[in-house]
Amino acid sequence: MRLRHRFAYYLIGFTFGLFFVTAVFIGKDTRCNYFPNARVLNDLRNKPFEYSDKAIAILNQKWMDSTDIKNTLTYGDVDFDRSNIEVGKGKRYIIEGKTTKDQPITLEVINYTDKAVLTNITKP
Repeated sequence: MRLRHRFAYYLIGFTFGLFFVTAVFIGKDTRCNYFPNARVLNDLRNKPFEYSDKAIAILNQKWMDSTDIKNTLTYGDVDFDRSNIEVGKGKRYIIEGKTTKDQPITLEVINYTDKAVLTNITKP
């Protein structure tokens, strides 16, 4: 069999494979969170999110808003050296991120089985 015939068979099979994979995964809410940072942030985003009284007081200071918190929970970095500590019935996570004004912020979030609670916001 000549090389161009092999290449043609390969392309035909590859095309059928792409259509099959597309048909299987289209319309499904699939995520590929392989790394621990992505898994923790995805878990926090998918739970009901609450704010403690201290966090609400810091948000009322107007140097940041809830958009900055959502961006940090999407693009932030979890500091695992200071995180994953048992607090009551949940685990505390320290997440570092930036505001829309490019100021660094640190969020302290307690992750319970049914909700996530933002307990503190600091500027490092």
